[in-house]
Amino acid sequence: MGESKRLLVINLGSTSTKVAIYESEKMIVTESINHPAEQLKDFKTIIDQFELRKETVLGVVSKNGYTLEQFDGIASRGGNMKPIPGGIYAICPDMIDDMKSGKFGQHPNMCGGIVAYTLGQELKVPALTVDPPTVDEMITSARYSGIPQITRQSSFHALNQKATARKTATKLGKEYDEVNLIVAHLGGGISVGAHRKGKVVDVNNALDGDGPFSPERAGTLPAGDLVKLCFSGEYSREQVLRFVQGGGGLVSYLGTTSGLEIEKRIVGGDAVAAEVFEAMIYQVAKEIGACAAVLEGQVDAIALTGSLAYSERLAASLKQKISFIAQVLLDPGENEMDALAAGAMRYFNGEEQLSIY
Repeated sequence: MGESKRLLVINLGSTSTKVAIYESEKMIVTESINHPAEQLKDFKTIIDQFELRKETVLGVVSKNGYTLEQFDGIASRGGNMKPIPGGIYAICPDMIDDMKSGKFGQHPNMCGGIVAYTLGQELKVPALTVDPPTVDEMITSARYSGIPQITRQSSFHALNQKATARKTATKLGKEYDEVNLIVAHLGGGISVGAHRKGKVVDVNNALDGDGPFSPERAGTLPAGDLVKLCFSGEYSREQVLRFVQGGGGLVSYLGTTSGLEIEKRIVGGDAVAAEVFEAMIYQVAKEIGACAAVLEGQVDAIALTGSLAYSERLAASLKQKISFIAQVLLDPGENEMDALAAGAMRYFNGEEQLSIY
């Protein structure tokens, strides 16, 4: 273990700014500041929120009795940038330009990256990001869609998947690059990744592509029926995209994205809620089975993470379907702040070098 470092960790959501202070990998302070719609309504883009988000971060630091000069580094969850291998990256002007361009998609954390970079420049300390959502380690075969006009993309919960994989490897008494794992991140979106010796060689596009349906995403849809729906004249382009991302999955069937609410309905005898929830679990199990084929049956463990992994009903049903593949280990929760701090400390301790953007 290296010397103690004080880290400032930030994670921006569309309506929240999460801030945490770590002494090495121990969380000392954590706060999540909500931004009401009224506060955000005059900002045309997420980049326009820079000063607001920066002042929010500084407010949390000051409120808890710290000054910026007391920090050895800053870590921000990554925004959408060009596809890159997993790793620890110094936030740099080229990265910021790519995030600002929007050509790799929009995400609130591109503003978080700019806040971290700005503060790091002022203090002359490293501003880092770890395993951003555009991590791409897919093998060639995984990129083929079936038509040349579409290439499968790697877009998933890379930060939590990789952190969960490392913790799972430790539980097995091995290093991440020594094991084959399947990691299922079960949250508002669901991603299932095949981790082969430290690389995510295949994963469903959890943002707006394929895979199981989730609380708010449709996942893989029957292609022919989707084409017919698009050209039916009944729906606009924006409405169809909303079906796919944000308005699909559990919320489209049951009117809520809350797993807790759905489980309460099931306990109360709601047969439709039980059927839909089980169908989602069924699709997750199918995706895990597909990843087992990618890994040619050589699977050391399956890890379940994300907020839905707290559900005993979901975990029990999934285990019944997939435990023949490998042992199933639980690591529930999003764990993003801890993953950022752990990545930063691997850099400070000399365990992992910075990757080049």
